[in-house]
Amino acid sequence: MPEDTSAEDLKGRAKEAVGAITGQDDWAREGQEQQKKADAEDTARQKEAEAQKARAEADEKEADQRKQQ
Repeated sequence: MPEDTSAEDLKGRAKEAVGAITGQDDWAREGQEQQKKADAEDTARQKEAEAQKARAEADEKEADQRKQQ
C-alpha cells in the first residue's frame, strides 16, 4: 500500500473485505465507492498542490522581471 493511503481509503478497503467475506454485497459496493472517493480526493489534493507550486513560480518569475525593469 502506498504511504499516502488515506484513512478513508483504508475504511473502504475494510468495508469491502467485510462485505465480501460476509456476503453483504451492499457493504462491498460501499467500500469500493469509499475507495473511489478517497482516490478522487487524493487526486484533487495533488492537483491543488501542483497549481499552488505553479502560481508561486509564476509570482517569483514576475517579481524577477519587475526587478529587471
